[in-house]
Amino acid sequence: MAADLIIPQDIKPHDGRFVDNRHYFACRVYFEDTDFSGIVYHANYLRYMERARSDMLRQLDMDQRTAYESGDGVYAVVDLTMKYLLPAKLDDDLVVVSTVETLRAASVVIDQTIIRGAETIVSASVHAAFLTPAGRPRRQPKAWTKAFASVMNQTDTK
Repeated sequence: MAADLIIPQDIKPHDGRFVDNRHYFACRVYFEDTDFSGIVYHANYLRYMERARSDMLRQLDMDQRTAYESGDGVYAVVDLTMKYLLPAKLDDDLVVVSTVETLRAASVVIDQTIIRGAETIVSASVHAAFLTPAGRPRRQPKAWTKAFASVMNQTDTK
């Protein structure tokens, strides 16, 4: 049956985009994201932010899958702080705004804010380290640090 389907060219997963140094990623709250009261379950904000960071890396031409499969390394969250300010609810349209705040040889800090209209729902700071397959810190690929630096919110590039 799938062979009979013709998929329109414009049907594809949602892509975020950069405006100046900020990456914007839109998402919607679905029933599966909520608890019994229709409010987003707290851990699902992490999912929205992870999708936004993954999309940001794709937009910067960072191929995480190839890096992993070739044994170069992967990113792992090593520190995370979040502040929940307002609840998001079923059918809300949200935008995750991500900015690169600190760039080091083997890690990056990305600040993320989830907004609904003009309201801030959640704010977070995510510290991700680039690790070898054995779990040891490794310098990020040079092309990746250049890409992060090109959209960085500040000039600290230790």
